[in-house]
Amino acid sequence: MTDVTGAPADVLHTLFHSDQGGHEQVVLCQDRASGLKAVIALHSTALGPALGGTRFYPYATEAEAVADALNLARGMSYKNAMAGLDHGGGKAVIIGDPEQIKTEELLLAYGRFVASLGGRYVTACDVGTYVADMDVVARECRWTTGRSPENGGAGDSSVLTAFGVFQGMRACAQHLWGDPTLRGRRVGVAGVGKVGRHLVDHLRADGAEVVITDVRADAVRRILDRHPAGVTAAADTEALIRTEGLDIYAPCALGGALDDATVPALTARVVCGAANNQLAHPGVEKDLADRGILYAPDYVVNAGGVIQVADELHGFDFDRCKAKAAKIFDTTLAIFARAKEDGIPPAAAADRIAEQRMAEARAH
Repeated sequence: MTDVTGAPADVLHTLFHSDQGGHEQVVLCQDRASGLKAVIALHSTALGPALGGTRFYPYATEAEAVADALNLARGMSYKNAMAGLDHGGGKAVIIGDPEQIKTEELLLAYGRFVASLGGRYVTACDVGTYVADMDVVARECRWTTGRSPENGGAGDSSVLTAFGVFQGMRACAQHLWGDPTLRGRRVGVAGVGKVGRHLVDHLRADGAEVVITDVRADAVRRILDRHPAGVTAAADTEALIRTEGLDIYAPCALGGALDDATVPALTARVVCGAANNQLAHPGVEKDLADRGILYAPDYVVNAGGVIQVADELHGFDFDRCKAKAAKIFDTTLAIFARAKEDGIPPAAAADRIAEQRMAEARAH
């Protein structure tokens, strides 16, 4: 079923009527010459220009791409609010396999669409896009972050993303065990790519034992070569989450890692990882709480990257960014305290705090 525009009716219903909607603006972009098809979704600009990355992914349908853009943009509003940034939430998705269709012409065309929003949306890297891509986009759009240092940017944001997740884990340890160290703890990391590999470095430096898995054998091998002691590999994610003696599980790959199948199988007392949208559907946060598993909301602990790209707009300073990312420790503890006070799961507590900040901004 479609409406008069030809768009799937369920997408428009999501945009205008559902709790997942409430977006200010959604832009459908097409450049036939380069093959670009993209969706830019702005969820909120209450706190400032919407900030969020560009995902380049071979979606099965256009409707799936729009739905993902809406969901990711909404998540960025909450992430930026909890990170204390003066930015709202936005996200863009480019439809297609980046290995097949990504060209300079396509990225330049995309940059022109972002520029046409006049600064309401600031873009950056995400799945399928990299620093080199942002350098190209920036040639057409000054509201581009995640660029290379040679082009006035901060470069790879995964370093501070991992640092922030580590601070979140320290807060979990403080809350649960009364000591903000991972020494002697066993941590399972699912996904050791851009962020996960840096997280393993932090964990080993703090004295944790680490169990890793990744769909790419070469990624696992690199970590094992880098850390010949204290790191072992599980066969796959299913084996990892069932590992006996696991204290913390860190999903660091794609979203939806916590669902009706994985939550009952978890052996860990804590879930704290870098992946976005870890909760597969509403209600999973309660399932975790009912099992006595402490969940550190993903958009809170993985905010180090967005803190970095936001800082790039003001002349990047790594030490300033690292100091801001270190505050993820305090923010995570505050969420756990609010959750206990209100008698709700930490994910719901984080949402309440973020919504309060956005509402106060709108009121002024």
